[in-house]
Amino acid sequence: MTARVTIHYRRPPDRIQVFDQLVLERTPDCTVTFLPEAELPRPVAAAGRVILEPGAPVVWFTYPGLWHDIGRFHLANGEFTGYYANILTPVAMEDDRWETTDLFLDVWIPADGEAILLDEEELDQAVELGWVDAELAEKARSHARDLLSAARNGLWPPKHVELWTVDRARDVAERISN
Repeated sequence: MTARVTIHYRRPPDRIQVFDQLVLERTPDCTVTFLPEAELPRPVAAAGRVILEPGAPVVWFTYPGLWHDIGRFHLANGEFTGYYANILTPVAMEDDRWETTDLFLDVWIPADGEAILLDEEELDQAVELGWVDAELAEKARSHARDLLSAARNGLWPPKHVELWTVDRARDVAERISN
């Protein structure tokens, strides 16, 4: 039987999205999952460029205890666009049901550029509206700063993320689905 997880992704104040993803690899440090075709209402852009399109594949990396995950983003034709990290609460990984809360900030590293921080104004607004408390917001900002610093020093994302190309993910997905 093919291993799958459902990720219950809370976005304050009250939105919950559920993602069903195929598990490609599990280690004590990281679980690699695959979304062969992102279901999006419209393309996602960062720094004025489309980074993810409806129907595009995403390879996800989830780390127990860490305050972020990482996605390898692509266009619908499979072209790699870059690395995207959601700053979030550590994922509660209970068997095949996972839960986390988005903390609004994201770190984006385009395939051909420098790491940037996204959505600071969204976190500021969430604090103003009482959706995220000041202490949790500071934890999110601190973690985002750490990722940016590590990226600018060539220490992030981890090397294993670079090895999981979309072609590799598709090959593993096909092998484990048969």
